[in-house]
Amino acid sequence: MNLNRQPRATVRTVDYGDWEDDRVRVFNIDDPSEEEWRPPERKAPCPGPRASAAGEKLAASKRTSKAKEPKAAKVPKNESALRKSDAKSRAPKGRAKRKNNTDEDNMNGGESKDIKKESASPRAAESGPSVRAKEERVSFTVSNANEGPLFAGWTAKKEEVEDFTFDEPALKKQKTGADWKSAVPSKESQALEKGDLNMNWDTIEVLSTLTCVERWVCGNVVTLLREENTVPFMVRYRKEMINHMDADAVRDVQLVYEELCLLAKKTQSVVNTLKKDGVLTTELEQSLRSCRSADELDHVYTPYKKGCKVTKVRKAKALGLEAAATALMESPHNLDLRTWVKPGTEGLSSVKEVATGVEHILAYTIAKDPETLNFVKTLCENSAVTLHSSVTKAALKEKEEQEKSDQDHKKPGVQKKKKQDVDKFQLYFDFTCNIKRIQPHQTLAINRGESLKILTVKVNIPDSVKSNFTRWCVNTRWKPKTYAREEHHTLIKSSVEDSFKRLVLPFLTRMYRTKLTTVAEKESVAMFVRNLRQRLLVCPVRGCVMMGVDPGFAHGCKLAVLSPTGQILHTDVVYLHGSRNHREADKLRHLMTKYSCSRVVIGNGTACRETESFFADLIARRYFHPLDVSYCITNEAGASIYSVSPEAVKEMPDLDPNLRSAVSIGRRVQDPLAELVKIDPKHIGIGTYQHDVSSGTLKAALDAVVQECVSFVGVDINICSETLMRHIAGLSTSRARNIAEWREQNGPFINREQLKLVKGIGPKSYQQCAGFIRINQKTMHSARSAPYPAAPHKPAAKKVKGKSSAIIPTHFNPLDQTCIHPESYDVAQRFLCLIGSSANHIGSAELIQCVNRKVGSSSVEELSKTLGTTPETLQLIIDGLTQPPGFDIRQDFGQEDFKRGIVSIHDLQVGTVLTGRVENTCLFGAFVDIGVGRAGLIHKSNITLDKLPVCQRRRSLALGPGERVEVRVLNVDAQRGRIGLDLIRVLQ
Repeated sequence: MNLNRQPRATVRTVDYGDWEDDRVRVFNIDDPSEEEWRPPERKAPCPGPRASAAGEKLAASKRTSKAKEPKAAKVPKNESALRKSDAKSRAPKGRAKRKNNTDEDNMNGGESKDIKKESASPRAAESGPSVRAKEERVSFTVSNANEGPLFAGWTAKKEEVEDFTFDEPALKKQKTGADWKSAVPSKESQALEKGDLNMNWDTIEVLSTLTCVERWVCGNVVTLLREENTVPFMVRYRKEMINHMDADAVRDVQLVYEELCLLAKKTQSVVNTLKKDGVLTTELEQSLRSCRSADELDHVYTPYKKGCKVTKVRKAKALGLEAAATALMESPHNLDLRTWVKPGTEGLSSVKEVATGVEHILAYTIAKDPETLNFVKTLCENSAVTLHSSVTKAALKEKEEQEKSDQDHKKPGVQKKKKQDVDKFQLYFDFTCNIKRIQPHQTLAINRGESLKILTVKVNIPDSVKSNFTRWCVNTRWKPKTYAREEHHTLIKSSVEDSFKRLVLPFLTRMYRTKLTTVAEKESVAMFVRNLRQRLLVCPVRGCVMMGVDPGFAHGCKLAVLSPTGQILHTDVVYLHGSRNHREADKLRHLMTKYSCSRVVIGNGTACRETESFFADLIARRYFHPLDVSYCITNEAGASIYSVSPEAVKEMPDLDPNLRSAVSIGRRVQDPLAELVKIDPKHIGIGTYQHDVSSGTLKAALDAVVQECVSFVGVDINICSETLMRHIAGLSTSRARNIAEWREQNGPFINREQLKLVKGIGPKSYQQCAGFIRINQKTMHSARSAPYPAAPHKPAAKKVKGKSSAIIPTHFNPLDQTCIHPESYDVAQRFLCLIGSSANHIGSAELIQCVNRKVGSSSVEELSKTLGTTPETLQLIIDGLTQPPGFDIRQDFGQEDFKRGIVSIHDLQVGTVLTGRVENTCLFGAFVDIGVGRAGLIHKSNITLDKLPVCQRRRSLALGPGERVEVRVLNVDAQRGRIGLDLIRVLQ
């Protein structure tokens, strides 16, 4: 890239032309007739599993380093403090400003929750005064399932807040002790936290319906989440409880559960507000607690909002016409609207005004009736509802003005940019599609065009829906119970028509737009997650010296020669694209010969193809002989941002930011996972819609997949960076820092048990992270930065400030280098005794032979019963014992492709068969690097099931970054730089 000496802070954007529009923003719908019917603003899902309710109480507890029994809630020292605390706890909070939690904290292994404790019942008074808790992390532990119903008996526990964000310092954490016990919550709190969330539907049943997962699995997932188990821990060590679901499936259940919790919390807030305002009735509360979506809740609650204008129905009810509306349906033969006329009173001065008021009340009642809404939804499901988009007049005017300006040779930059935006949406200038067939990327593109005021969007519901709805309401659902005169029938019919036009139709429009956008955003996030996972799990290239090259023209190409372990051996700047390039070639040959460097990694930014051509020419002329030099092109997205980040400054303080980019480019091929975790996933260059979907949802999903990849690969605790440790399940920024500090002060870790000596690592944190941490005996000795006392043969007790005394062994345990969790060590030792071997032979041919012989004679199920464990746990133990030390799951994934020559786009011909590597996938296809300087597109219509391996056919698009494919060239447009490809097969 063309760089100067100043730090780079720009983000490289991959331009795919106008294959498809690749970004979208959240839409807004305005109802011209009623202000109160506008859709609510989008909010990030609540991460916590709690829903607030009237009279909710939670006893505060505090962990100490020595306490073994639960402590009672702290009592204020004097009576004035007590009264003040009680007053605070009784204060209404229906209209109080609440803190919005985002699910990004929960995905990082921790949640920050703001819970206010209330004392609103005599039982609370008996248990002691309530005390407002500090802002801290609250977790839930479920008691033994045999002791009571699901979710009963949880206890609150405190743990430090986790709030890691890229390139930002962590928030100050609360001090933690060693005691994880806490006071038991009140019965009211336990009832609130049961599966129904205080709603009129069963939480687990609804969760099972929405996620299509068995009820018992959903119940177990919720239980594990309440116990603060991370997704990686559940997927690896609790397989039998989650029915062997993968991480994505568990995460889907988690997200839907959090949405239900948020809905329950919002419902309780609405109930409290209406109760305070004195307008809450039993029927209204039941309607609110029966809502199953935010749209339904808003539909019921909107007329009662104080912030909006007084609605027509509230005006009519204020005039006392509700009784007339009831009489119209119950006993119309006794109803005479003339008796309600009050001359001189606005709204009652004539029979027509009275009839209008009754019509508004009846229209509102019809629109809020659940049975009526279900019927109209069914009608729409059986009809051809379409989404139509068209270009706005303002956008057309802007385009015409720009074209006229171009003809007059006046091309202001802003206007030109606007014209380009308009042209991007040309496909949607007159676009109509059935909502059942519209594609996610089309929905996102239309939404973004609407947000830019280039498109106008409308949901078209057939007239047959209105006619069938009106007929059903008049003749069935809202038919008067007794004889009604003709004018009464006319009033009922007009009420039904008004209800449909003014209330039901906007509700349906919002419902469909919200549903389409939600589905599209989930698909976009899922695509991003899959891309990121495959990018992080690219197999590292180990055991060779490597040169990272950040290409550029005027400011030269930045070089970094790296050792096999990623240490910086040399940095320099060479000018390969000028008149002195022969002298620069000599410098390259000298460097590569001096350090025996045979691999070159070139960033794919500015001057990439020219730099590639320069190296390919030297390789073809055997310029580096006797070295067999090869090169590869890697995605450098995010390198410039990382080069000026605090993490890079801390890691390479004396290095110029431009040279740091070259180091990052080389290291992301040597060990992609360890390097890419230092960069915000949104800047890695693998997404297409990430800038417009919900930022909270996206960040939570990306943080979760990074944690998943880091955990499943495993981390050598003695040589990994602090940044990498942050992403281990169960660890946070502060815990990673504490581990790094402990390692500096005491030397390398000898076993996993020593993690318990680190400040902030309590029983729960240790349980979650221990299985993903490795202790390698070889690196344990080489990583010692300071003299470490010789390990005695007998265990020694060590005391750490803030920690309870514990007996920690100080000898190396061979099981610590495997994926076997410490909680299963006893089972593993008994299994080793059963097969007649020991842990010292882990991964050896002898032990593998013993295991195969035993498993062959007795099945895993039989052996698990003998050992008193589950088949899943025993299989994990077998895998850990038979895998060689230092086993890496990434070895099953492809490496970067190194090559020695290049091909030009002009050399391609239709029908040519090539191999390439998937560079990025999006909702409309996959972009493949075939080595010609421009990625080709495999449209999703050409990615069919028969071309995919069986193991990939269940995925929505099946391909992801890093996968090697065989393709056929369908068309080439060299002028526009476009290559159309057809997928032949996926190379294994």
